[in-house]
Amino acid sequence: MRVAIVENMNNTPLGALGIALEEAGAEIRLFRPWDGEALPNDTLSYDALVVLGGEQSARDDETHPYLPELARLMRRFERDDKAVLGICLGSQLLARAYEAENLLGTAHEFGWKTVGLTDEGRADALLADVGDEFTIFEWHSDTFALPAGAVHLATNGVTRNQAFRIGRATYGTQFHFEANAAVVDRWRSEFQETIERKEPGWLEKYPELVAKHAAAAETAGLAIARAWVRTIEAQVERPQAAEA
Repeated sequence: MRVAIVENMNNTPLGALGIALEEAGAEIRLFRPWDGEALPNDTLSYDALVVLGGEQSARDDETHPYLPELARLMRRFERDDKAVLGICLGSQLLARAYEAENLLGTAHEFGWKTVGLTDEGRADALLADVGDEFTIFEWHSDTFALPAGAVHLATNGVTRNQAFRIGRATYGTQFHFEANAAVVDRWRSEFQETIERKEPGWLEKYPELVAKHAAAAETAGLAIARAWVRTIEAQVERPQAAEA
């Protein structure tokens, strides 16, 4: 199993997603276009594509000129029936790839929040193991309209489109399901000034918030990560089954 992972800024650890990929024995290739590295030039070399979060918007082409190409790449992977995952900014870029509107600065969420499933989400393999509602980490100000033909999977009162699916196994999650306790603690240490501006007082309350929410979010995040990795395995195994 070969997985291409695209970073959009420094310090975006894989957390729960990394655990699930390691369990599956995945071979990971990391791409850093924010640092001048080229994006993957084909889909044949990989079984799946992950696009991580970032501080830029999905329309910041002037400062991050690779973004239109990255959006097109996500669509190419989906067209070739490869598993695709966009997290936070990655979900916004996935919406852009399918001509949906990016809504900038309209949905402020930071910290552990509650997300609920739609009827379609309850039936979807990605979210089947998290219950009707789950706690998960959020860090965003932008959101997006749902792409035409996408399946709406999850929502809450601040951000209507928390998760969606296109085709067999192309998913966008506005929430950071990869952000287990270790990832959040790292962000708390390295982005203190940014966090205090975004959510004044959160750092002071951090020990209480961790005790209350981190374990539940970690359980849900790992369940989602493992479910997405299974969508890769299903595609990798399909040609072998056909040959047999």
